[in-house]
Order: sequence, then structure tokens, then C-alpha cells
Amino acid sequence: QVQLVESGGGLVQAGGSLRLPCVASGRPLSHYYRAWFRQVPGKVREFVARINWIATTTYYADSVKGRFTISRDNAKNTVYLQMNSLQPEDTAVYYCAADPVRSGTTTSAYDYWGQGIQVTVSS
Repeated sequence: QVQLVESGGGLVQAGGSLRLPCVASGRPLSHYYRAWFRQVPGKVREFVARINWIATTTYYADSVKGRFTISRDNAKNTVYLQMNSLQPEDTAVYYCAADPVRSGTTTSAYDYWGQGIQVTVSS
């Protein structure tokens, strides 16, 4: 069974940076699509970024484009979310996701999810 574990979250001041790794275990995910989503209390989980299995194609939500970068290291079974110029509105629980077949901007496109990691940006 695939397990995803996020780390690297925490409290940061506005304008700062964080990098979130998501390590997969259980099987190699080198041929899986990988993505990041985020969720604040009372709102639906929203798409942040996705990357294809050979890292040739990435796609971002408009709200993070130019500030966040998704990347992957298949040798380490890990996907990363580099977050720069963080703003208070980026405060959320961040989730990584994976799927062997589907790729999209909705939660239904991904079968495997991490437990989430809190990111808090202070003003």
C-alpha cells in the first residue's frame, strides 16, 4: 500500500519561504502523477500544483503561480513544494497526492493522500 508523508511545515513570516517534501513508501512512485493541494477550515480542498512522472510538465493554480515550484526526485520517491514569497492567505494544511493513471486539479483525480502538514504565515 502506498503511504505519503509530508514534512517541512511550520510558522513563517510573510515574505518568507518553506519547502515541503512528501516522501512515498510502499512502492516506487516514479510513474505516478504527483500533486499538492491545500485546505483551510470550512473550505474545500483546493489544487495547488501538479507534476507528471518524468517532471517535464508542471501546472499551478493561479494563486501560487510564480511563487511556488513543484519538483520531484524519483530516486528518493519524493515530491517537493518550494514556496516563496509566502502570504497570510497561503495559511492552510498542505496535502500531497499521487495517482498512477489520472492527473488533474480535483481531489477525485488522486487515489493516494498524505495526512497533511500545517503551514502558517504571519503578517
